[in-house]
Amino acid sequence: MFGSMAEMVQRARDAGTSCWRVVLDEDLSQITLGEDEVLGTLRSRLATMREAVALGLEGKTTSLSGLSGGGAHRFRDWSRGAGGGGEGGERGPLSGPFCAPMIARALATMEINAAMGRIVASPTAGSAGILPAIFLTLEEVRGIDEETLLRGLITAGGIGGVFRARASLSGAEGGCQAETGSAAAMAAGAVVEMLGGAPAMVSEAVSFTIQGMLGLICDPLGGLVEIPCITRNVSAAMQAVAAADMALAGLTFPIPADEVLDVMGEIGRELPERYRETGLGGLAATPTGQLLKIQVMGGELA
Repeated sequence: MFGSMAEMVQRARDAGTSCWRVVLDEDLSQITLGEDEVLGTLRSRLATMREAVALGLEGKTTSLSGLSGGGAHRFRDWSRGAGGGGEGGERGPLSGPFCAPMIARALATMEINAAMGRIVASPTAGSAGILPAIFLTLEEVRGIDEETLLRGLITAGGIGGVFRARASLSGAEGGCQAETGSAAAMAAGAVVEMLGGAPAMVSEAVSFTIQGMLGLICDPLGGLVEIPCITRNVSAAMQAVAAADMALAGLTFPIPADEVLDVMGEIGRELPERYRETGLGGLAATPTGQLLKIQVMGGELA
C-alpha cells in the first residue's frame, strides 16, 4: 500500500493513469490473487453493502439496546413526502435529492450494524455507513455503473492504506476522527475518482475532509457502536460530499493531504483516554448518557 497521498498521486501522474489503477497495481504486486479475483471480492463486498442498506431501510430491525432502529425508514419516507412523524415533509428536506437518500442509507447501514447484522467494515464497523451511502446514491442519482463503483472502492482502499500508515483507522487509538474521518476521506477521494477528477483532486478531497474533522472524539454511549456513531456517520458523509465537490470545482487546500493526516495522527495520540472509545467522556459521560447506560446495560456510573 502507499505510504502517502503524494506518492499515489505522483505514481498516477507518471503513468498517465488514475489513482484506482495504481492502487490496484500496487496491491497486486504484494498478493498472490489476480485482478479478476480481487474485483470479484469487491463485487461481493458491494453486494453486502447493498443488502445492509436494503434491510435497514425496511425499518424492521431494532438494536439489542433498543436505542436505535427504524430511523432510516422514517427519514426516507419523510424525505419523500410520505410523512413519518416529522414536520415540513410537504416542502421536502433541505438536504436535497442527493444528500437526502444518502442520509437514509447511512442510517440504514449503521442501524443494521447496531442490530448485529452483516455489514462491511469500511474501514471499521463504527464508520460502515459512509461509503455505502455515498456509493449507492451515486449509482442511483448519477447513474454510476458497477465497474466504476469498484474502481471507487479500490481508490478508497488505497486512501485507507495511507491513513493506516500515517495516522490511524481506530477510534480507540485516534478518536472518531480516525474512524468516521478516515471513512469520509476515503469516500470523498473515491467520489472524485469516479466522477473523473484528476489524481491531485483526489488528494485535495482528502485534505478538505480531514481538516474539517480534526479532533473529533470517540464517545460511544456504554461503549456500544450506536450512539452517537449512527448519526455521526451521516454528518461525516455530508462532509465527504462537500469535500468532493470543492475538489472537483478546482479548489485547493493550502496544507497537503499528508501533512493534514500527520496532524490527525498527532491529535489522536494526544487525546485523553476518556475520548478514545472508552465510553468515559464526551456524550457518554453526560447525565443522560449515564442514566441510559444503567437502563440499557445495567452498568454503573462512570
